Amino acid sequence: MFFSGDPSTRKRVDLGGRSSKERDRKNLLEQTRLERNRRLWLRQQNTAALKIQKCFRGRKVVRAEQSDLRERFLRIHGKNCQNLDRNAFGPDSDFLRQFLYFFNAENVDDFLVLVQICRLLQQFVQESGDIVRLLAGADYSSVCALVNYRVKQLVHTCIRAIHHNRNQLKDQLLLTSKKSNASAIPLLEVLVLLIDPKLPWSCKIVGYLSQNNAFSLLREIVLTGKDNVESCGYSEEGSSLERLLTVLICHIGQKPCICSHIDQRYSFSSQILTIPFLWHTFPNLRQVFAKKGLSQHYIHQMATFVPNLISFLPKDISDEFPTYACLLGNILETGGIALSQPDCSFDTAIDLAAVTTYLLEAHPSLARSDSRENSKTADDDAGDDEVMEIALDRKLDQQICNSIDTRFLLQLTNILLRDISSPNGSDCGPDDREVAAVGAVCGFLYVIFNTLPLERIMTVLAYRTELVPMLWNFMKRCHENKKWSSLSERLSYLSGDAPGWLLPLAVFCPVYKHMLMIVDNEEYYEQEKPLSLKDIRSLIILLRQALWQLLWVNHTTSANSVKSLTVHSTTKRLSVEAIQLRVSNVVSELLSQLQDWNNRRQFTSPVDFHADGVNDFFNSQAVIENTRANEILKQASFLIPFTSRVKIFTSQLAAARQRHGSQAVFTRNRFRIRRDHILEDAYNQMSQLSEDDLRGLIRVTFVNEFGVEEAGIDGGGIFKDFMENITRAAFDVQYGLFKETADHLLYPNPGSGLIHEQHLQFFHFLGTLLAKAMFEGILVDLPFATFFLSKLKQKHNYLNDLPSLDPELYRHLIFLKRYEGDLSDLELYFVILNNEYGEQTEEELLPGGKNLRVTNENVITFIHLVANHRLNFQIRQQSTHFLRGFQQLIQKDWIDMFNEHELQLLISGSLDSLDVDDLRLHTNYAGGYHSEHYVIEMLWEVLKGFSMENKKKFLKFVTGCSRGPLLGFRYLEPLFCIQRAGGNASEEALDRLPTSATCMNLLKLPPYRSKEQMETKLLYAINADAGFDLS
Repeated sequence: MFFSGDPSTRKRVDLGGRSSKERDRKNLLEQTRLERNRRLWLRQQNTAALKIQKCFRGRKVVRAEQSDLRERFLRIHGKNCQNLDRNAFGPDSDFLRQFLYFFNAENVDDFLVLVQICRLLQQFVQESGDIVRLLAGADYSSVCALVNYRVKQLVHTCIRAIHHNRNQLKDQLLLTSKKSNASAIPLLEVLVLLIDPKLPWSCKIVGYLSQNNAFSLLREIVLTGKDNVESCGYSEEGSSLERLLTVLICHIGQKPCICSHIDQRYSFSSQILTIPFLWHTFPNLRQVFAKKGLSQHYIHQMATFVPNLISFLPKDISDEFPTYACLLGNILETGGIALSQPDCSFDTAIDLAAVTTYLLEAHPSLARSDSRENSKTADDDAGDDEVMEIALDRKLDQQICNSIDTRFLLQLTNILLRDISSPNGSDCGPDDREVAAVGAVCGFLYVIFNTLPLERIMTVLAYRTELVPMLWNFMKRCHENKKWSSLSERLSYLSGDAPGWLLPLAVFCPVYKHMLMIVDNEEYYEQEKPLSLKDIRSLIILLRQALWQLLWVNHTTSANSVKSLTVHSTTKRLSVEAIQLRVSNVVSELLSQLQDWNNRRQFTSPVDFHADGVNDFFNSQAVIENTRANEILKQASFLIPFTSRVKIFTSQLAAARQRHGSQAVFTRNRFRIRRDHILEDAYNQMSQLSEDDLRGLIRVTFVNEFGVEEAGIDGGGIFKDFMENITRAAFDVQYGLFKETADHLLYPNPGSGLIHEQHLQFFHFLGTLLAKAMFEGILVDLPFATFFLSKLKQKHNYLNDLPSLDPELYRHLIFLKRYEGDLSDLELYFVILNNEYGEQTEEELLPGGKNLRVTNENVITFIHLVANHRLNFQIRQQSTHFLRGFQQLIQKDWIDMFNEHELQLLISGSLDSLDVDDLRLHTNYAGGYHSEHYVIEMLWEVLKGFSMENKKKFLKFVTGCSRGPLLGFRYLEPLFCIQRAGGNASEEALDRLPTSATCMNLLKLPPYRSKEQMETKLLYAINADAGFDLS
């Protein structure tokens, strides 16, 4: 048949390649599978129903049988067991078997029968004196299995009965055995009777109880009754419940005890030791636990589970009483007793340190301290995932803090450190025992530093232990023998791949830093205590390398991320990142302090503080905010050479001047200053300027003593001259705002208020004045005392700074420190006399100081209070106002780059900068002069022959400032220039004096013919003090 052109007749084809038969087959298979599953579910449902029915019928039959047996039991033995004799407890009697079969703790009658049975059992034992014969007859060995089973059931039944009725019995749970009329007492006394360690079945019974979670039941019983401890009163005998626990804790699996291994989750340490204030409830139990070697066993048991210890503990009682904190408080309270025992071993101290370290690390105080530096931003960063920190109960927190007292710290630290080689020991690397000791003591002390008040801890560790020399000896040998890895491998509780030196430095640095605040100059430099100067040089290098490693080489995290990690972390563990952050801080602080000691009396090269990796790339990054190099500059600026920091500082000043110089045309301020009233005029005019105006350009016109404006246009040179003159006048000791030390160093006058009524406003002005000089890059000749420069850095001064103020007072205080007699005989009190301008006043150093005598025990406190009064308290108001004025122009970050010695160089420069040869190398010439011109040759020879004072006057004459640039004359802007003056060498020209243009650092020098003439003219010009009238 031919194709007709009609497409409807085409055969339809499934383009998916599947036929309709195949689809039907798959549907059939799916339907079959569903039917099969439905039939399986029905079978399972029927099977489950049958099991439930079987169980229900069985329970129903058992309950019916129990009810029948109960009726027969009461009919035979009486409702109060009045028909009972001692034979009923024997192995041939069914009395106990029947009772234990039908006993139901929820049935009040059954409970009363149990109480009566326990009373009778006590009575029969008292009459016969032998409980074994009472329960087993004449031959225990032949019926031991039966007797053991009955005793297990009876003991467990008594515990369950007390537990179920604990709320009704809560007033009786802590009563003594004398209160026999109380229902709970017979049950508890029978428990004590049946678990006596002398009985042959005691270990089997305790093992059975442990396997059946009896300690959990006892925990809930104690928690119910402990609130009534006050009403029950104290008895030397102890309550029945306390005696029961005392018997139970003696079963530790050591001879003669043969108890089997107990699951940690249901053990005495997990269930009972986690009860809050356990020893307050059971004082006798505390003595037994601490003195009979039991604490060592249980602490070792917990130490073996340290990485997962908290997971084994029961549920928290409440948010204020977390179980780990209750356990910690109880362990610490008895830990001191265990450590004081003569037979306390090194291993016990290691275990105690491991357990307390782990539990203390979970203490909420640790989280607060780790995020202390970032508390301002914590709320902003926390978000929805923040873990709310709930404070511990105040008494519980107090229990923990008070337990870690001076004695506990001394005992634990000394036991752990006694096996470390002495500071003068061998040079070989540390062995495993030393590594374990250092790891334990450092881990423990690290979390202590983050949990308890530091002041109380540091003094004990610094002066009553050998921690500092021992740790340094250990670190030195590890460093020399490259044995750091062994320490990190041993610290199982320190998570992550931490370098071995991390934890020792976290402990060593704050303790040694605390010592340096108290040690005097003679001890440090002469006696070389606690470390020799040679060791300190090695320490500086080790600290510098470690700090550079943390901050630059292996820098992995920032302070913000560490804060986030410690606040939000769900696992309680020592965080490597948190320790690294803490170590970088304490190492920075210690190195800064060692640098201060080196500045007082140099014992090592300043280069030892500089990191090896500082290069041009680092310096370029340091000026950029939020870079790693910039963070290092702020935290550990001493790692960067001084010259590099000065360049950074000058670039920051230049950038700030440029920002405010763009509006100079509109904000320029002109001062009209009378030379004979320079201080008053400057104060009146500068005090009216805003901060923005102070940062801008200021132009000065001087008025001489005749009221005539001096010649010269201020292009910067007159302002420099003005700054030098005003600072000289304002800081002059004759004006009364500042005083001089014996070394002619300036510091605020404590009695300035007696001279000037508005003295604090003047100090604010002087701070602004000094800041303006630094802001404009003008060096001023103001030698400040170091302890006052510390105030610009907002630092506290200590005893070692006192010699710069009052050497005689310092010697007297050191005499008191070393006085070997009875200091109370000297009749000294905690008061100090102030004598300002003949006005003598007495101030108390402490409240009630007039009546508090200085003794050998408190003399150190007295010494430091005196030093604090002289160095900090007396000048606090003046320093505060000076600092406020100073910070109007100079940011704190800029100053923090430098120590006090370097800050003085920034202010005044160095006399080394008056180098004539350096000036000659960086001088330009004009008007026909050149470097080899005979006049120029004469000039340099004349300048070299000048005294230092005349060199400073010459520099002031040509630049407006008597000090050269800090980094040399190559940084003088513009470079020094010598221009020929007078045209030809006529007699009239040669008779002229040299002149200058200080705004351009320009010397206009006539071509004198002889050195004598040149020297005479130069000396006349620089000493004329004629202002700018010579121009």
